[in-house]
Amino acid sequence: MLEFSTVESNHWMLGQRPKVETLGQLMDVLAIQYGDRVLVDEYGGTALTYIQAAELVERISNSVAEVVNPNDRVVLHLPNGYHLFLACLGVARAGAVAVPINDQLTDIEVERIVAECEPALVVTAIEQIVGELGEPIAYVDQSDTAAVFYTSGTTGRPKGVELSHKALLSRLTPLTMLSGLGGVEAVYGLPLSHLMGFIFALSMSMAGVKVNFFPRFDAEAVLDAIESRRPQLFVGVPTMFRMLLEAGADSKDLHSIRVWFSSADAMPQDLARRFQDFGAMFTFPNGVSFGSAAFIEGYGMVELGGAVAAKVLPPLPFKIGLVPEQIRQLGDSIGVGLPFGGATLKVAGSNGAEVVPGVVGELWVKSPGSLKGYFRDRVATDRILDGDGWVRTGDLARRGPCGLIYFVGREKDVIKSGGYSIYAREVEEVLEEHPLVMEASVVGLEDRKLGEVPAAVVRIVQGSDLDEARLLDWCKDRLAHYKTPRKIRIVAELPRTETAKVRRGQLRSLFE
Repeated sequence: MLEFSTVESNHWMLGQRPKVETLGQLMDVLAIQYGDRVLVDEYGGTALTYIQAAELVERISNSVAEVVNPNDRVVLHLPNGYHLFLACLGVARAGAVAVPINDQLTDIEVERIVAECEPALVVTAIEQIVGELGEPIAYVDQSDTAAVFYTSGTTGRPKGVELSHKALLSRLTPLTMLSGLGGVEAVYGLPLSHLMGFIFALSMSMAGVKVNFFPRFDAEAVLDAIESRRPQLFVGVPTMFRMLLEAGADSKDLHSIRVWFSSADAMPQDLARRFQDFGAMFTFPNGVSFGSAAFIEGYGMVELGGAVAAKVLPPLPFKIGLVPEQIRQLGDSIGVGLPFGGATLKVAGSNGAEVVPGVVGELWVKSPGSLKGYFRDRVATDRILDGDGWVRTGDLARRGPCGLIYFVGREKDVIKSGGYSIYAREVEEVLEEHPLVMEASVVGLEDRKLGEVPAAVVRIVQGSDLDEARLLDWCKDRLAHYKTPRKIRIVAELPRTETAKVRRGQLRSLFE
């Protein structure tokens, strides 16, 4: 393992961090800073300190370096867990490119990725790449590709996104501010082969936050862990928050949570407010708590290297439920949030120029964390990247008062009906306002007269007698005629990706 002098270590403690330019250097440096502090405690697994993690990264690095050359690709098809995260760091330390893939993929999907990547090594068990200590770290430039992350593929075939060392290390979330609080713990259960999970593992390790990690998200087990371990931070996607609610979150003691964080999909504001009240602004040693927790919603995507903007609902010294609705709605006016990490956002027209405030356009982002390109797909790369480094996100947005940007929906989720543009998210929000609706997803169905018409697939409260006819009446009272779903299907579960996003393409078959 790399050695640092006492002087260097003290400088770190004073805030003068040793320079970290690549993922391969990271865990060696963090071991100096945090030593025997626990990095992760996996549910049903083992705990690792920072020193133990750094040694494992070095062993992986040495083993990989014996069989691959710098810039070769290494496919990591491992069970979800911190061994996968540390394997990515070890591959980077050897100067190679990590390609983590989800262990929930089918054999055919794995074979396609392997064929596309042409890796020098495919790893299916961590024991396969654990070597000896003592070899030096490989030199790589921070602009070199560190990893290839595959998109979720909600509407089409997943693409490999090339991200550099600089991009990944620049994508620190706002939660790294927790590093100054001391003794902070987090709980989450995201796939670490996906960028959101990887970035949070990276950010929490850099902040010195102990992670209680669930390789498989289990809502009841997570609630029990929050009650017993008293962490201050929970990270998830909107679906996970819904699952926690359905598992009885309102009957659990979740007051230890000071910050809830969500990303990867649009978070319903009513749901965010409920979880704010489940947490607390402060908890005394005797267990008495007061106030509501903060809720942070990140906006980003794999191609942006993670979140580039954050919407923060701040903690309050009283419960959100006591705040008048008119004032609560002010929190909704923040839009997608404030950019961070050097990101710049604009709402662009078809020519790439900024549109006037109030007009819907495509959200473009320029960020140091953006992708280098799609792996071996120049056509797709040229579609998403312009010549000046702007990323065309495919998200529709508009600029409102004070320059804030508001998310409208995905460009591919716009339903063209009889000359009207219907934003699927708007219809979903109306359906989800119904007290017996847990979740709604809206798609367009082909129509010979209008081109497309909206249709909705809905999950309702278990045991409810709510039916399609009553839901249609609910929509008719709240939506223009052309926006009202022509058909509604009530289902027990929605088809999802490994990151819990709805597979909209599969929903249309329910109406055939």
